[in-house]
Amino acid sequence: MTARRRSKFPLGLLALRTAVAWGVALLLVFPLAWLFLTAFKTELQAIAVPPLFVFTPTLENFHEVQERSDYLLYAKNSVITSVLSTLVGLMLAAPAAYAMAFFKGKHTKDILMWMLSTKMMPAVGALVPIYVLAQKSHLLDTQLALIIVFALSNLPIMVWMLYSHFKDIPHEILEAARMDGATLWQEVRLVLLPLGMGGLASTGLLCLVLSWNEAFWSLNLSAAKAGTLATLIASYSSPEGLFWAKLSAASLMAIAPIVVFGWFSQKQLVQGLTFGAVK
Repeated sequence: MTARRRSKFPLGLLALRTAVAWGVALLLVFPLAWLFLTAFKTELQAIAVPPLFVFTPTLENFHEVQERSDYLLYAKNSVITSVLSTLVGLMLAAPAAYAMAFFKGKHTKDILMWMLSTKMMPAVGALVPIYVLAQKSHLLDTQLALIIVFALSNLPIMVWMLYSHFKDIPHEILEAARMDGATLWQEVRLVLLPLGMGGLASTGLLCLVLSWNEAFWSLNLSAAKAGTLATLIASYSSPEGLFWAKLSAASLMAIAPIVVFGWFSQKQLVQGLTFGAVK
């Protein structure tokens, strides 16, 4: 079947498609590869012209990043804020998606579209009111402020993804549970959650990555106490200029945990992206 399918396309077209695929892959990988190389250079090697591809690697930048700022503190803040914001988002999104998937109303589609439209507004448009609220509530530079903002900013995506998954669950299964005398809690715990675990996991993984990579709110609502790894990276920009080697080392230390996590959970992430974006 594969050979027959390939025979429909000229060899030149297949070669072109392969070359384009490799070109796109290289464009995506090159920034990460260059970041990796720069992290092991000295500052002079990092700004050398022409760029150096052959050099003696050094761990000096990683030592300086740890000595200048407490990397473990920023990493702990990133873990706490991303994990807890994802859990809070799931606790809010799951009931909303359940209600709209199994008890559709006249304006269910309108509500979903309105929720999605909130993601089209630039984050800076809501910065002043959210900053004032955090200031008046004494939540500036706290993990709680970041957890709330991260959860609410990802909530529309989470509701859409869970709604797309829940609506594909046969309603007859839930009706059968009700006929057998199952309460609402039993229906959710014994039927809906096991059937929807794949959608919950995919949604949670995707939003965990989004929260980990969130930089705008981290930079504007936190500082040294509750700052995430995004705050650590931004600290290497100064009026004197950018310290490219140290900035690359800090960036590599920031993205390494989530890259490893994404590598091991890529199947669930791809599933979440597809059924959340296509359906």
